[in-house]
Amino acid sequence: MSGDELDEADEMELSGAAFVERPAGPRLDAVDMIRRAREAYGPDGRPALPPQVNWPIFPFETDGLRVRPVEDPVLPEPPRHGESVEDCSTCKAPDDAYVWTDERWRVSMPSEPASIPLLTLHTRDHLDFHELTDELGAELGVLLVRGQRALSSIPGVGRVHVYKWGDGGAHLHVILAARPHGMRQLWGMFLSVWMSILPPLPVDEWAAIRDHVGLQLSGGGS
Repeated sequence: MSGDELDEADEMELSGAAFVERPAGPRLDAVDMIRRAREAYGPDGRPALPPQVNWPIFPFETDGLRVRPVEDPVLPEPPRHGESVEDCSTCKAPDDAYVWTDERWRVSMPSEPASIPLLTLHTRDHLDFHELTDELGAELGVLLVRGQRALSSIPGVGRVHVYKWGDGGAHLHVILAARPHGMRQLWGMFLSVWMSILPPLPVDEWAAIRDHVGLQLSGGGS
């Protein structure tokens, strides 16, 4: 989309393949955000590096680092994995694939070792976050605390982080990830990046962690 097209789109809003008048009231306008981002490009024709590159926890060296150009909007957005129950691997997975279940929630951990201990909370029913009832929302809060306690009880865990995305899979999933005590580089927002950088834990250690978390969630831990 050219600058002129973005200027024109700034007066209208995309809906499917056609422009329609913008509704009144609060909105988040991707076309307007893209236009303003491109207007703020530096001399190299790209956005400036964010201040996070100077943080001690930033996982990459900054020599030669640059930000990707801001891309055009993709409308309509492509479907996520498992938009329907029939296509949802979370719904299809049997209970024995999870480390803990009850009548409304299931908790998973990767069967193969990951680089750090992590677990994921799922509703048993095929729901997205905004579709939770108040009762399910309250249960999610309790389960988050229980999951945090289970991971925190593993010797060597420094802190547990909570992640909620939703652009990849449609079925509700909330991730808890345990940061190793003493690994300062893994503090904060870049833990999820380090999860993909660090090698997986040994198979026997991972199996012991999975068993421990399942026991803790079942109320059998000390």
